[in-house]
Amino acid sequence: MSRAPSDPMRIVVCGTRFGQVYLSALARASPGRFRPAGILARGSARSVALAEEYGVPLYDKVEQLPDDVDAACVVVSTAVGGGRGAELAQALLERGIHVLQEHPLHPAELADCLRVARRAGVQYQVNTFYPHLEPVRRFISAARQLVRLRRPVFVDAMCAVQVSFDLLDILSGVFDGLGPWSVSPTAGGAGRPLTGMEGQIAGVPLTLRVENRMQAGDDSTSLLLHRITIGTDAGNLMLANTHGPVIWSPVLHMPSDSAGQFLPGPSEAEERWPHGLGVTGEYVGGAGTPTWATAMHEVWGDGVLAALEGLRERVDAGVDPLHGSQRHLAVARTWKELTEALGYPEVAEPESGAPLTAADLAGRTLL
Repeated sequence: MSRAPSDPMRIVVCGTRFGQVYLSALARASPGRFRPAGILARGSARSVALAEEYGVPLYDKVEQLPDDVDAACVVVSTAVGGGRGAELAQALLERGIHVLQEHPLHPAELADCLRVARRAGVQYQVNTFYPHLEPVRRFISAARQLVRLRRPVFVDAMCAVQVSFDLLDILSGVFDGLGPWSVSPTAGGAGRPLTGMEGQIAGVPLTLRVENRMQAGDDSTSLLLHRITIGTDAGNLMLANTHGPVIWSPVLHMPSDSAGQFLPGPSEAEERWPHGLGVTGEYVGGAGTPTWATAMHEVWGDGVLAALEGLRERVDAGVDPLHGSQRHLAVARTWKELTEALGYPEVAEPESGAPLTAADLAGRTLL
């Protein structure tokens, strides 16, 4: 069955752990663009409950899918996570179903999926997820403009190891690629939550700190997601957190008089600095950040829909499935090098406790 470009794309979600985010996103989508067409899972109690909640059929084999399914979101671990997500993606592609696959992937798996997609005449896209979130898109857009206007001097970044693949994709979006690239450990080891790395990315000096700890099945043990600063001769642009804010901190320019004084008296200040010296920092976009509930339901959901729009555009345009694939192949190869340099993650013990807010940190200081 062939879908007309004006018809909605019927989507099956494969996997129901992180796949819950995809199901929630599809429920918020315009019915003229995307429609949930089912869940493909192993039939756990969770999958049964979600199929009932979203009013879609539950399948446990690719062969059971009806012919009117247009695309599948494969939200199942690949070999790097001990799963068979890449094999599932290839089976769907061979059925003539377009695939959006959640990262990360080993570069060999990614190359295999692309080959199958081309042979089957369907589209295959990797979703690195976080680059599609609005605050990250805002940072990438501002950073691209910054490095066009001024010379980048350094990149300083932090991330949890499980989101290191998409950290590289974010930086690839800023610099239009990752090379020249190199990285080597500088600090870390047993008992240290952050492993330090130094090298270069797109030829720019790079300092990277990775929380190389994981707790199987529980991402909430991670101490952070992403924090990135692009330094230039004009100032620094920082993505303070995956969900914002984005902060521009210009460098200080202090003109001195002939005697070498840079701080004029009050009577001279207006003459010396008629326009002031500018702000010490400002937000690019909003200063606020979403609640976790809003992030997961809305910011993440909108990111999923943005990725699906990209897939739909490729389908409707009928482009070669390999067109544009070099970026994610390069990211996958670089990520493989990075994780090999980091070594196997340590186990992060869950640390339960009541959440803290900024108000909790604003208590009276004891002297």
